[in-house]
Amino acid sequence: MIQSMTGYGKTELLLPTKKISIEIKSLNSKNLDLNIRIPALYREKELNIRKTIAKAVIRGKVDCSIYVEQTADTITNSINKEVVNQYITQLKDFVKGDEMDYLKMAIKLPDALKVEREDLDETEWQNIADGLEETLIKFNNYRLDEGTSLAKDILQNTTTIKSLLADAIAIDGDRITAKKEKLKKALEDLNQTIDENRFEQELIYYIEKFDINEEKVRLENHLNYFIEVLNEKSSQGKKLGFISQELGREINTMGSKANDATLQKIVVKMKDELEKIKEQLLNVL
Repeated sequence: MIQSMTGYGKTELLLPTKKISIEIKSLNSKNLDLNIRIPALYREKELNIRKTIAKAVIRGKVDCSIYVEQTADTITNSINKEVVNQYITQLKDFVKGDEMDYLKMAIKLPDALKVEREDLDETEWQNIADGLEETLIKFNNYRLDEGTSLAKDILQNTTTIKSLLADAIAIDGDRITAKKEKLKKALEDLNQTIDENRFEQELIYYIEKFDINEEKVRLENHLNYFIEVLNEKSSQGKKLGFISQELGREINTMGSKANDATLQKIVVKMKDELEKIKEQLLNVL
């Protein structure tokens, strides 16, 4: 079953001191284009995040964001006693006052407070890693749902081309017969005696230029193979793209050999359906 390259997944984690949101979204791209936005605290784990996402996503323009909302104070402030005492000693040389006055002034000066920031806790990181896996599952389920819708549309377009091919096959015999009769009538109108054997040889050579039997067979085979790949368990967007190119070649060749208004109209309709398929395939993984 094909997957869309458009995907979305989000997971929220409630930890003792914070709320963490993990969000992954993607659009179509020929290769994996991964953009990660994470807090500085988790920067050392960025390579792990990239490997995990690359393994699950494969292809697409992917944005991964980890947002942190503090639910409790995790930053500890403490008085830098040595610096404060130095400030108080120096202040006594400049102004008169009691110890409380000196302390109030010193505590406002630079580096009077030490800020101790948290280190990455491995238990917390494991929760985030599990949340990332859960988000990727949601993300890929979204891709599968989108892929189901894409497959339905692509199959409808493919079925329409098969139906048009059947119409082309139905009129092809009459097309060749009509060409033969037209040539014979043109010669008869000239009132010229002709060598029937030579005429048949030339006719065969002429008609071969308009023969589309090989194109009809190849086009039908390509259509059947396309549907087979479309229904495979793994998504094969690139392979489907290559097959669609082969479909285009056969349809174009049929058009160049048509020399018939009705068949040309059928070919134009085939091209229209194939263009719809190609547009859809741009978003297939």
